Amino acid sequence: MSDPSSDSGQITGPKLIQSYVKTLDSSPGVYRMLDAQARVLYVGKARNLRSRVSNYARATGHTPRIARMIRETASMMFLTTATETEALLLEQNLIKQLKPRYNVLLRDDKSFPNILVTDHDYPMIKKHRGAKKEKGAYYGPFASAGAVNRTLAQLQRVFQLRNCSDSMFESRTRPCLQYQIKRCTAPCVGYISKEDYAASVRDAERYLSGRSTEIQGKLKAEMESAADAMEFERAAALRDRIKALTQVQSAQGINPRTVKEADILALNLESGQACVQVFFIRAGQNWGNRDFYPRVGADMEEAEVLEAFIGQFYNTKEPARQLILSHPIQNSDLMQQALSEKLGRKVEILVPKRGEKAELVDAALRNARESLARKMAETATQTKLLKGLADAFDLDAPPQRIEVYDNSHIQGANAVGAMIVAGPEGLMKNHYRKFNIRGDTLSPGDDFGMMKEVLTRRFKRLLKEDPDRAQGQWPDLLLIDGGAGQVSAVTSILDELGVDDVPVVGVAKGPDREHGKEEFHRSGHRPMALPHNDPVLYFIQRLRDEAHRFAIGTHRAKRGKAVGATPLEDVPGVGAARKRALLAHFGSAKAVSRANLADLKAVEGVSEALAQKIYDFFHEKG
Repeated sequence: MSDPSSDSGQITGPKLIQSYVKTLDSSPGVYRMLDAQARVLYVGKARNLRSRVSNYARATGHTPRIARMIRETASMMFLTTATETEALLLEQNLIKQLKPRYNVLLRDDKSFPNILVTDHDYPMIKKHRGAKKEKGAYYGPFASAGAVNRTLAQLQRVFQLRNCSDSMFESRTRPCLQYQIKRCTAPCVGYISKEDYAASVRDAERYLSGRSTEIQGKLKAEMESAADAMEFERAAALRDRIKALTQVQSAQGINPRTVKEADILALNLESGQACVQVFFIRAGQNWGNRDFYPRVGADMEEAEVLEAFIGQFYNTKEPARQLILSHPIQNSDLMQQALSEKLGRKVEILVPKRGEKAELVDAALRNARESLARKMAETATQTKLLKGLADAFDLDAPPQRIEVYDNSHIQGANAVGAMIVAGPEGLMKNHYRKFNIRGDTLSPGDDFGMMKEVLTRRFKRLLKEDPDRAQGQWPDLLLIDGGAGQVSAVTSILDELGVDDVPVVGVAKGPDREHGKEEFHRSGHRPMALPHNDPVLYFIQRLRDEAHRFAIGTHRAKRGKAVGATPLEDVPGVGAARKRALLAHFGSAKAVSRANLADLKAVEGVSEALAQKIYDFFHEKG
């Protein structure tokens, strides 16, 4: 890495860049352009660093965006790599990490859910998101949790595989509701043999691998055989399973005839905004689609945007064997090589002109155009609402980041704080935060104390991680659920932390606690209200309701986890496997706590020393 900025003095722009060119050779690598405050403006890759950087040293011939970037450049950094492929991968990692202003930036980078068939004598079928750490067979990705849930619900009707946890499976003594509604064959209590259950698992995996016609044929033959044998109840059940399987296929939409595994990526670029529509084709089936809105510049072209999107999108995701694109990209061979090396098998990049692949791209492109049109309309509306918000509360400018806070608890139990975020593009769900209330000294239902803890933790972290407010994480407006008392408490917290320039507005429900009669409280101002038909009022109501929904959901999840916990969680040396063994042997945690030492030793996997530890834990507590 080199940085001769000390030699460049106060020079910026082309002259500065020319001073760097003299120090570079023809190696491949990555370069960074930085402004006077050392903030990264742009990250780029090069097959030949000297040649690539020398292009920026020209005084003319650049697009307005690139010319502006060059003028702002006060220093540069370089990192050479062994190959151009390494440079491409490093470039995408740095873009995701540094979020430079002049790069294409993928803003929504969540993982996609899969269906997991677990590795177990009686496997369960479930949704899985994140790294593939659990043993079993994975099928996906699916475009959304909703697509997975719909598919799982139908597959359970067809193949009747269990969806309960292993610990619940091993501790059951009678069938659950899933068996009663014909969604499970109750392997937990031996209502189906291991061999027959394994056959159902194989059929489900065949279906998820694209062999649905074979499964339908098999079920049809079984149905006809049952009817011939006058087993009409069984024939009717098989008929319902065939119908459910058909519904799965129809819910997936049009499935391609000749494309078995591909990701379809279609880009629509308009008025400085972009939408990339991604369709997931796996096992010859359409497993859903998702739209993305990368940050782009007004003068960027399709090839540059789509290449940057692909590099960042597949940085943490596994590509399909084929990427079918709406537009050619700048370095197709290089991208293909990088993805193939990363995946350990060949990845092919195509831009079809005719045939079924071209039809799939056209469908994705039509979706991208419609999605971008809706997004632009929503953005225009959001811009008006933010301006209206600034006018209503005398803000200096329309807020770019609004943070809304709420608490949820039951008489102080399982208390949580919640923060939602909104901006020019609507709700920013990847910025939402949950706060487990830690205050041991708080009295039950002390909303002031809870809010103080949440705001103190939030702003102490901001002051530590972004004191210069350069990362876009600081709010321009705080909305608090409450009246003058809450506003006063929050204002005093911010004053203690030295934050005196973030406006705070309290949203109180008004005298009748009805929608439309909200009162707004600000420090140093009299309470005010907005007209009942004011769009800004509806906007604030939606934000408050979203914060309340998020807080309630977080509280319920915490409460559910607490209810499901057992004293075994606290016994040192008892992990998930031994916990399951103890529950299966004794039937409940309460029975474990009452067991004598001899009975504890009899449990498979529990050593004499561990049995003594478990016995001492419960009897010392008692």
